[in-house]
Amino acid sequence: MTMDAKLQELCRQAHEDRIRVGMLDTDTKNRTLELAADALMAHEQEILEANAIDMERGRERNMPQGLLDRLKLDHDRLLGMADGLRQVAKLEDPIGEVMSMRKRPNGLIIGKVRVAIGVVGIIFEARPNVTSDAFGLCFKSGNCAILKGGSDAIHSNIAIVSAMQEALRRMNIPKGALSLIESTDRETTNAFMKMKDYVDLLIPRGGRGLIQSVVNNATIPVIETGTGNCHVYVDQFADQEMAVNIIKNAKTQRIGVCNACESIVVHRAIAKEFLPKLYAALKEYDVEMRGDSYAVECLGPDQPLVKDATEEDWGTEYLDYIMSVKSVDSLDEAIAHINKYNTSHSEAIITKNYDVAQRFLNEIDSACVYVNASTRFSDGNEFGLGAEIGISTQKLHARGPMGLEALTSYKYIIYGNGQVRP
Repeated sequence: MTMDAKLQELCRQAHEDRIRVGMLDTDTKNRTLELAADALMAHEQEILEANAIDMERGRERNMPQGLLDRLKLDHDRLLGMADGLRQVAKLEDPIGEVMSMRKRPNGLIIGKVRVAIGVVGIIFEARPNVTSDAFGLCFKSGNCAILKGGSDAIHSNIAIVSAMQEALRRMNIPKGALSLIESTDRETTNAFMKMKDYVDLLIPRGGRGLIQSVVNNATIPVIETGTGNCHVYVDQFADQEMAVNIIKNAKTQRIGVCNACESIVVHRAIAKEFLPKLYAALKEYDVEMRGDSYAVECLGPDQPLVKDATEEDWGTEYLDYIMSVKSVDSLDEAIAHINKYNTSHSEAIITKNYDVAQRFLNEIDSACVYVNASTRFSDGNEFGLGAEIGISTQKLHARGPMGLEALTSYKYIIYGNGQVRP
């Protein structure tokens, strides 16, 4: 069978099984997720050995440190993946929820009921944890999942999917509930993006290049996720110690994630006092700071980790120990700068002024907007959604961390007693 034929058969199988998967009862889904979590840990050695192959290949290809961090699995991360499946099992099942029910003057009773989307395709890069997260959320919300990972994590993904499919077989779940496209060539990816006869939704997770490729080439509806040029604005009324701690966390806790802080905006009224404090805190991590002329002056132009910013820096998601620093004269200028260069992901303000905070919340155009907290909280688990399928940076259907409800649609059900339209 040719690769095109294999891909079409895989998608056809998921499409055929979507109704049966969508009709699974909650207990069956929860039991299956528990078994899938157990299977990940039972196959820990095989999964970590497969991941070690991917890691070695990544180092040989000089993969950036941030991407290597995303790719790496160890016992704790695998345990986190298993726990994520168990957490999803504990969440309320959205399928079948009666969203509304009303009676019309003609006697028709019109209800609105939450249903599965059907077949969800996820195209992602070097993030093997996405494999279990995507399956867990798709399965609990009644969807069949077709996963297309990149070549960087192919050995890890095959091992992870193989373990979870073992649990599906034990529960006699239809085969199409979870599929992995093992081919890593670009032609297969392009063909998958055009399987609109079988796939209902595509979700890309990765860098800007991947996301734009899917958006521009897919004939299937797409939800954009992931790219995060996240800002922290340090207002003139900020608690400076709090600001340093928040930025340190947002930037350095994990550099290779979409909710890490990439850009600092600081009010010039406090820049001379604040920026040296920030530099001292981030110097421990060798964070390079690329600033405008005033920011560089405040940081110290002779400091080894201080450089002049270019126009390109303001809009860059570095996924590295680099950040841009923009100085502004006002809240208006800060908001304008952030709205111009952000990726509609997550932005934060550090301030003790309530009115300033409220304006920032109201006028910043992003999925997640924070006051006095780290952007690293933009996460499905942290929001109480369980493992997330991604963070939507668009406005239609879903926005922000996407949990179970974001993977559902609805249909109208109408009860009559003989009515005909006059």
